[in-house]
This record gives sequence, C-alpha cells and structure tokens, in this order.
Amino acid sequence: MIALDPKDLALLAADAAAEKKAEDVIILDVASTLVITEYFVLCTGRTDRQVRTIADEVEARLKAAGRAPIGREGEREGRWILLDFADVVVHIFQPDEREFYRLERLWADAPRVPLPAEVANPSYREATEA
Repeated sequence: MIALDPKDLALLAADAAAEKKAEDVIILDVASTLVITEYFVLCTGRTDRQVRTIADEVEARLKAAGRAPIGREGEREGRWILLDFADVVVHIFQPDEREFYRLERLWADAPRVPLPAEVANPSYREATEA
C-alpha cells in the first residue's frame, strides 16, 4: 500500500463523505496557518444518523488507506463529529452547528482545495452511477 499524502487523504475523506450524501463538502488548506494539521474537511449531514454514517464511512475509507484516526469526538450527540487524522481533521456537522461555528468563515483566508465533480456536486455522482 502506498502512503497517501495529506492532500490525497483529505480528498479521500471528502469523497467518502459525499458518497454518504454529505452536503456542502469543502476542504480548507490550513497548513500555513496551523501547525497541528494541514487540512480541514468540512461537510454537513441532515440528521444525527447521517452525521454518524458519514463519520463511519470516512473512518473506514481512511483506515483502508492505512490511516486510523487518532481521535473521534462528538459521537454521543451526533450533531458535530470530529475525526482527527493528525494532518487531516474532518468536521461533520448538522446544519445548525455548522452555521453556529462557521469554520469556513473563521478560516476564510485558507485556500480551498478544488474538489472532483462527484464530490462538489452530488447529483453528478448519482447521474454517473445510474
């Protein structure tokens, strides 16, 4: 197995989230701002069940790629789950929490990583799988 670089891990996490119908998936490159991580992956799930399902899929896909999380928080409530893979941190929110914390505004100066069409536009994935 070839070790993935942090950007590829972030893209893999974003793809896993999109596969479980996460909305508003973005990747922020925070490497020049933070010393503790390189990328934030942000996405939204509509219910506590969907947030947990997205988190489980992201964790499973990154584990299959050789990276287990060093931390997982927020599991009990299912309103915001954080998966810490050291150089990639995945935030999975319900809509109210995403609006409240507004991480993309807090890190507005961080460059966004371009996403593949199937991640940026979930209907693209559905159309190509039909």
